[in-house]
Amino acid sequence: MNYYLAIDIGASSGRHIVGWLENNEIKTDEVYRFPNGTKAQNNHLVWDIDSLFENVKKGIKAAFKKYTNIKSLAIDTWGVDYVLTTNSGYLPPCFAYRDNRTEAVIDEVHNLIPFEELYEKTGIQFQPFNTVYQLYDDLKRKRLDAANDFLMIPEYLSYMLTGVKMHEYTNATTTGLVNAKSGEYDTDIIKRLGFPTRLFGKLYQPGTRVGALKPEIAWAVGGQTEVVLCASHDTASAVEGIPMESCSPYISSGTWSLLGLKVPNAITDENSRKANYSNEGGVGYVRYQKNIMGMWVVNRLKNELCPDKPFPQIVEEARQSTFCEYVDVNDNSFLAPQSMKQAFEIMLQVKPQKDSDYFRCAFMSLAQSYKRALDELRANSGKDFDTLYIVGGGAKNGLLNELTEQICKLKVKALPIEATAIGNLKIQIERG
Repeated sequence: MNYYLAIDIGASSGRHIVGWLENNEIKTDEVYRFPNGTKAQNNHLVWDIDSLFENVKKGIKAAFKKYTNIKSLAIDTWGVDYVLTTNSGYLPPCFAYRDNRTEAVIDEVHNLIPFEELYEKTGIQFQPFNTVYQLYDDLKRKRLDAANDFLMIPEYLSYMLTGVKMHEYTNATTTGLVNAKSGEYDTDIIKRLGFPTRLFGKLYQPGTRVGALKPEIAWAVGGQTEVVLCASHDTASAVEGIPMESCSPYISSGTWSLLGLKVPNAITDENSRKANYSNEGGVGYVRYQKNIMGMWVVNRLKNELCPDKPFPQIVEEARQSTFCEYVDVNDNSFLAPQSMKQAFEIMLQVKPQKDSDYFRCAFMSLAQSYKRALDELRANSGKDFDTLYIVGGGAKNGLLNELTEQICKLKVKALPIEATAIGNLKIQIERG
């Protein structure tokens, strides 16, 4: 039997999941898990990319210890962030998207190319952390002078395993630098912003072979296999992993909520731009979706109010709360506040009286944000729907699912599955 390894790394943890096909169903076994997170360094938020790579190798070793016949592996992570490579290695640090370094350059980018034009070309929603702004900050700091390439994080990790550099399509679309029609990097944007063209290579589709493990890596992990590209943006893999029966909207519910719909071609009209909808790459389709707040606010409240309380107890206490106020959780004040509790209090006219009120408010607020996004999705796509698929960590939250059904007035199909890992594995298995 052939086995495949999905390495799925999120903003708070990473997982190594072995999968195989049995009776036309993908079976999985998690063999390794490790914590992840940003760290403060020189007044910036960064990723410990060296620690990430060490954990990638440890997880591969754990997989080979249990399954000797691993035909391939593929890596997916969050989008937007990247590593600058040089002739001697890489250029530290690896900045995290929650760092505020882009704030000073956004207007300068838009003076060179108005956002309306950027959106018309790429179809990518405005987020202050989009790669296009991060790279422009690097340009201003002259960090690009020494770089010979830039690789999104999963492609950098694949490069470290194989010695082969490749740019994967779905993740590249999160940069705000890929033309929505051609599916390649937009050379006009790149030249007008003054980026070195050497950084932007050919884009490769999910399923493409990267290469075999380097001999020293194979020796260290105890086995040899080939590395392939999955849909390396984790949301793209998650959408591949959703067993949808019809063309219905989805939410990939994690730190962020990615709410969207599969469409054949990018929708880049003015209404989509004003609603801040994005057109990101999928496997043979476009993911017309919106990046809205997710479990980030809930997790931060838990860390602040009751770090030792089990999550099921938090949900049950919130169910008993009668607090009925909600806030706009997509307001920038919730992005990285010093105190999430205080961020809620500032936005509320009526103040919560106990911890469960804060959580009830957070769940209500998330459901309300889903409703607004779904209303926009109906209007902009011209499609109607009565079912919403939810996958990821948020799918396990029964109260949030119930509130979403009530407020959005549709059927929620919550699938508490490792959708991202399953989508990652699906692409490997179908490749053969």
